[in-house]
Amino acid sequence: MTQDARLVAARTIAAARQALTELFRQAGIDSPDADARLLIAEAFDIGRTELMVNGDRAVTSDQLKAIEALAQRRLAHEPVARILGRKEFWSLPLQVSSAVLVPRPDTETIVEAALDFVVRGGLRMEPLRILDIGTGSGALILALLSELSEARGTATDISAAALDVARANAEHLNLASRCTFIECDIAEGVPGPFDLIVSNPPYIVHAEIAALEPEVRDYDPALALDGGNDGLDAYRAIARDARRLLAPGGRLIVELGAGQEPAVSALFTQAGLTVAGARNDLAGIPRALVVRF
Repeated sequence: MTQDARLVAARTIAAARQALTELFRQAGIDSPDADARLLIAEAFDIGRTELMVNGDRAVTSDQLKAIEALAQRRLAHEPVARILGRKEFWSLPLQVSSAVLVPRPDTETIVEAALDFVVRGGLRMEPLRILDIGTGSGALILALLSELSEARGTATDISAAALDVARANAEHLNLASRCTFIECDIAEGVPGPFDLIVSNPPYIVHAEIAALEPEVRDYDPALALDGGNDGLDAYRAIARDARRLLAPGGRLIVELGAGQEPAVSALFTQAGLTVAGARNDLAGIPRALVVRF
């Protein structure tokens, strides 16, 4: 019996989950059990706890068809977050669309580095001015505003469609009153200064995009991936504007791709800024470069 046939033959939630997990495992899908759990919960419109405790609940043919439809999308390497239209970041539920990157856990390293600067400086209750360059879904700015009740944010993106997603997320999280969204390239025309600037810019070398895993290459927007011939185009643009945008004593924190720390550090040093170091992600890779004016 093929794995597809096992799924069709499933009569309970538990059996459907087991069949779907095995189908994903044999297809080489990463985290097959977690993906199966999320997609079955979506098909049944139930939460994780209900999914676990009601494994013997019978499934209908319509529900199996819904599960199969979701499974086919995942087997085509569409990320689960895109299938569901949402992704959690910094414990915040965020909407995502084809116009934005799916927020990665590695990017939380930027939030950690930013909050470290704020807490060490005794600034948590100060009316900080925060800029998020290339905001996408709004993950970074909204995570920081959720932690810093007195702060106000400005978020930029060159994509109007991305800003629509970010605005919707801000509204949903009741943070829209403290954040302004501006359509522009990097921070063109945005008045400074800011106490804190964060950015997850496009940093993939153009020639390497075709070799990325299909979940990224085929579903993330190229605009948010392509860093030019050497992956550094966005960093150059940020460095050119950094002194104008950053308040004295402030911090600029950018996400790094693997192996980019020396080159990006050099760009900011040449721009007259001081590199204060990089914070590693959970894999030990330098991920968040901290720069000060």
